[in-house]
Amino acid sequence: MAGALLLGVDGGNTKTHALVTDGDGTVLGRGDAGTGDIHASEPEPALVEIVRACDEALAAAAASSADLAATAFSLAGADWPEDFVLLREELTRRLELLREPVIVNDGIGPLRCGTDDGVGVAAVIGTYCAVGARNAAGEIFHLGFWPDSTGAYALGSEALAAIWRNMLGLAPPTSMLPRALELWNRSSAEDLLHVFTRTDDGLPAVAERARFAAAVLDEAERGDIVAGDIVRNIGGRAGDYARVSAERTGQLGEPFPLVLLGGVLRHPSPLLRAAIHDRVPESMPVYPDIEPVVGALLLAADSVGARPDRDRIRDALDWTQAPA
Repeated sequence: MAGALLLGVDGGNTKTHALVTDGDGTVLGRGDAGTGDIHASEPEPALVEIVRACDEALAAAAASSADLAATAFSLAGADWPEDFVLLREELTRRLELLREPVIVNDGIGPLRCGTDDGVGVAAVIGTYCAVGARNAAGEIFHLGFWPDSTGAYALGSEALAAIWRNMLGLAPPTSMLPRALELWNRSSAEDLLHVFTRTDDGLPAVAERARFAAAVLDEAERGDIVAGDIVRNIGGRAGDYARVSAERTGQLGEPFPLVLLGGVLRHPSPLLRAAIHDRVPESMPVYPDIEPVVGALLLAADSVGARPDRDRIRDALDWTQAPA
């Protein structure tokens, strides 16, 4: 079995997935861990989680790093040149890899999920948003840091801010208030603000705000003006980032694939998707039915000329992407 297996890893702001297959795409092992973003706090906790996911997947496959023909890591936090140096060195050492791994930003790996050649633009909208592009010459651009947030956390945060502005008489009423009171079992907007800001037993800000995203999309679809404005604003941001990525890689001016992934985009409302498309009307939207980790696995396969069966991988996986 030496050198016969492939390892793909998708590391995000809230979770990390690892996948081991053979060259044909038969899934042999998978692993799950926590935050894989070296910028989320310090690099060490993220590296530990990435390695934990890999170790779990290799153990499930009854394999070791010596059995790997290729590895690829699509990671949040792979943003600056020094990040790639750190990740390459540390993952090679900690996993005892015999071959240099492919490492890309988590806006790039998903691009391979929806294209055969990895060319186009991708936007993954989960807790946050990862956007990246690659052209036919192999030139890459990705947005690792930007001033305006998108994703489930932004949807929830802006919705709660609108609720609290209304509480002060500074914004119109919104049907998102009763949804929020029901979700967190609170009696009023002030009570809700208290539970989010209290120093003892307060709610974890990122996870809980992201959890409200589905309700925001629901109310926007039902016609709530405040929710609709939030959804269009955040979708527009993601669309702007996609357009910039296409421009920086010379893909504007002619149709290009826009690969859209992430749990938030699986919500049945079309409003967020429409807001993205409005900013990049020349794009050809692609909605892959596979998880971003498969994109990393396919990048590993590409690096050694392997051609695993994408459908076989998809059918073997049961990962789901919730809106948060």
